[in-house]
Amino acid sequence: MSWVTQTLASSLGRKVIMSLTGLFLSTFLIVHVAGNLQLFKGDEGRAFNEYSYFMTHNPVIMTVSYLLYTSIIVHALMAIILTRHNQASRPVKYALQRPQANSPWSSRNMGILGTILLVFIVLHMRTFWYEMHFGSVPMAEYDGKQYKDLYKTVVVAFSQWWYVAIYVASMGALAFHLVHGFKSGFQTVGLRHKKYTPLLEFVGVYVFGMLIPALFAAMPVYMFFKHVGIIG
Repeated sequence: MSWVTQTLASSLGRKVIMSLTGLFLSTFLIVHVAGNLQLFKGDEGRAFNEYSYFMTHNPVIMTVSYLLYTSIIVHALMAIILTRHNQASRPVKYALQRPQANSPWSSRNMGILGTILLVFIVLHMRTFWYEMHFGSVPMAEYDGKQYKDLYKTVVVAFSQWWYVAIYVASMGALAFHLVHGFKSGFQTVGLRHKKYTPLLEFVGVYVFGMLIPALFAAMPVYMFFKHVGIIG
């Protein structure tokens, strides 16, 4: 296990671990947003509840979910360790700094963005994951089969304007976090090439930085407007 110790002890090793976990979490976002798009179906939550049942009963998905939880924790820990290490390496700030001239805003504020997302993940999992597994979620029946009606939990959560506001603001933080993190993740693991890098940057900005956060943000907004009767 000496290679594990050496990896965790080196700054480069920590960056690689943070990059790999970050890229894995980015991949999960594609699956998660695709499943949550079932909320837009006008079937009173049937498709979403069937999707939720599959995600919580398929043995492969259940195994991957533990890897997901571990990746979130490891990604956050590596970020904290690297931030503290960088601060300790430069205890005295330069007399004159112009960080905006050398790096984008998202790069300079990854710590703040990451903290916002970590708080949001805790709130999000308490609202949905915890209720799904340990709460008193009502049941729904489709074709003689019982399902936990998580759709009703979603409706209740997204009928509260403050929760919708937090959700949308967090997706804004996610957008900036992904714009920088997706590109830097590939750079850290050495996947840089003049032929493929522009494509990766395009995907990072327009798919992960814009499309995915926008789709996530659209869900609570849609559900809220539906609740207040603006959308039929």
